[in-house]
Amino acid sequence: MMPQTVLPFKLEITRDTMTARAGLALLGEFCQAHGLAAMLDAELPAPGSGAGYRPSQFVTPLILMLHGGGRTLEDLRELRRDTGLRELLQLRAMPSADATGDWLRRTGRGSGLAGLAAVHRRLLARALAGDGRADYTLDIDATQIVAEKQTAARTYKGERGYMPIVGHLAENGLIVGDEFRAGNDSPSARNLEFIAYCAAQLPAGKRVACLRADSAAYQAKIFNWCADHAVKFAIGADLDYAVKTLIRRIPAADWRPYQDGWIAETGHTMNETKQDFRLIVIRRPVQREMFADEAEGERYTVIASNRAESAEETVAWYNQRGECSENRLKELKVGFQLEHLPCGQQEANAAYFRLGALAYNLFVMFKQQALPPAWRRCQIQTIRWRLYQVAGKIVDHARDVTLKVRRWVYGLFAEVRTRCAELARA
Repeated sequence: MMPQTVLPFKLEITRDTMTARAGLALLGEFCQAHGLAAMLDAELPAPGSGAGYRPSQFVTPLILMLHGGGRTLEDLRELRRDTGLRELLQLRAMPSADATGDWLRRTGRGSGLAGLAAVHRRLLARALAGDGRADYTLDIDATQIVAEKQTAARTYKGERGYMPIVGHLAENGLIVGDEFRAGNDSPSARNLEFIAYCAAQLPAGKRVACLRADSAAYQAKIFNWCADHAVKFAIGADLDYAVKTLIRRIPAADWRPYQDGWIAETGHTMNETKQDFRLIVIRRPVQREMFADEAEGERYTVIASNRAESAEETVAWYNQRGECSENRLKELKVGFQLEHLPCGQQEANAAYFRLGALAYNLFVMFKQQALPPAWRRCQIQTIRWRLYQVAGKIVDHARDVTLKVRRWVYGLFAEVRTRCAELARA
């Protein structure tokens, strides 16, 4: 026992089994209700020997670590030391941080990425079942991750790192697809293939009915794919020579006031497109530098679309990407610490990023399916502070394990556990 110091409390050692992360046990129970471990073991390569760890024994601690706020593989040590949480979740065998790093490298080099995509697909089927919706809006966007890794290349922004692309479903925030790309990959590369991959990830009876993307997707083959699959789109347009020529030809009478500028539209077609489409043009004044020859210029924003509504309605719908895609990408990168990649090899980081996307989807599903409605707009930082970091005492008596929490949180824990039980029976 230590003597009193600045504040009037004493410090002693307890032999009680406790955890500072009792709320993570609810997430673990939610994953168990959905059969996540069985999915992982079925879809990912099995260990090379009977003594090896199963895929779920690697992935489950990583999911818990990412939800709990860990930033590096070394933070897995905190879970290993948390005997109370491990007892609640029955995590008796847990790989070391070094073994997990080796597994990420093997997973990224082999068939593990395809296996993780299959797990995503099965979870999406469970997440979308019974929502009463058949058509969804797909938002795709690339994002830069700065990383001084041996395999990192310089991005178009001039920094070393990676440029993964992610596809979200606007209606519920779920990630439907991801591709981890090198930093020097062009933002416009393989976008059609990625869109088709996202569409194929949806379960039977569900389809991509609308598409939103920035100018990296301004490609004739994407427009043709949308025409072939009856997909409505709004995509940022390149201000190339043809588009600028069309803008100059818009009659002055066609421009009408819009917010702090003017709006007009015209038709357009590319050499390889099967159908023509609309070009919605927003013209705004922009102040130039103090000593420029002209005091004021104009800035143009152009959106290509095949939607039949008014130009203003299409622009408003397109601008929802800020909430439906860009803010969710920020939550994925910052909220789940994916700005900090653990390995020097791109393949291993690709596996880690896909696991991060899996953790993000589980978070979205956890809020929608297990937590009360008032919690469903909370970000991961709020869930950590208010739920995951609740302290609990574990009592093991006569083979019965009991988690004891404070009265103010007992009702929430009981409600979440009841919903997990209902999911397991569904």
